[in-house]
This record gives sequence, structure tokens and C-alpha cells, in this order.
Amino acid sequence: MRIGIGYDLHRFQAPEGAPDGRPLVLGGLEIPGAPPLTGFSDADALLHAVIDALLGAAALGDIGRHFPPGDARYRGISSAVLLERTLALVRQAGFRVVNVDATVVAERPRLAPHLDRVRDRLAELLGLDPGRVNVKAKTNEGAGAVGRGEAIAVTAVALLDETSS
Repeated sequence: MRIGIGYDLHRFQAPEGAPDGRPLVLGGLEIPGAPPLTGFSDADALLHAVIDALLGAAALGDIGRHFPPGDARYRGISSAVLLERTLALVRQAGFRVVNVDATVVAERPRLAPHLDRVRDRLAELLGLDPGRVNVKAKTNEGAGAVGRGEAIAVTAVALLDETSS
């Protein structure tokens, strides 16, 4: 068994910098009523943290090593595609995902109404039963950039098991 921890933080785009129609994406789902996050890809902080947790558990580095920011191939790419590619790397390294637990820290938008859908989508992307995936939301109690509503941060933990040869 291997455990990995992932973390990511993205700031919200300033209203004047937000492209028309670009949504906030978390866990591969669009969250209505919130400005998008800044980032080279689709800025899905939840999937980025999960990717880092998976890579860490498999001792394969981090998301920047495999999908470097600034590389034109990844501009605007869906993080669901990056997760799919990460899962292939994890499988090639001889592991399977057992479970994932993630905490999204945000003052806005209110995430509670979306958490079941986000968990189900993340489970689908990971190829896991939803009972093996957990996503929870917390606030930062007004502290720091996240607490001021300027950013979203995510911490994720992934458990991997070796596949039989």
C-alpha cells in the first residue's frame, strides 16, 4: 500500500480577466454561479490535487513534471484528460487506486449543494465506486487569500495498492 498527498491552489480570475463563458471547474464538473479560476489548463484545483496525490503515492514526481505549465500542449486542457493520463502512468508503475479523499477549502461559492455530484464525477474519472471517493468542503474562516474569497485550495490523499504481476 502507498499513500500520497496532493495540494493545489488557484486564484479566482478578476472579472475583467475572465473569458466569456469560462466556468469554474471542480472535479471535472462545472460549478454554476462562480467566476473561473486562473490557470494554464482549466484550473481544476481538485483534480490537480488528486493528480499530485496519485503521482506522489506511486513515487512518480508531481503534476508539473508530467504536464509542465507553459507547455502549449496543455493550454486550456481539461484536467480530466490529465487525470486519465496520470492513471495510465500509475497503472504502468504497477499500482491501482484504492480510494481518494479530498478537502476543498473555499469561502465561495457555496459547495455543499454540489459535493455529491462532484464526488460521483471524480469516482467516475478514477474508475472507482463512489463509496471509495470522498470530497468535503471547508472554509478558511476569513484567513488568507482563500478566506478573503480570492482563491480555492484543495488537499487530497490517495491510497494505492500494488497490482499482482
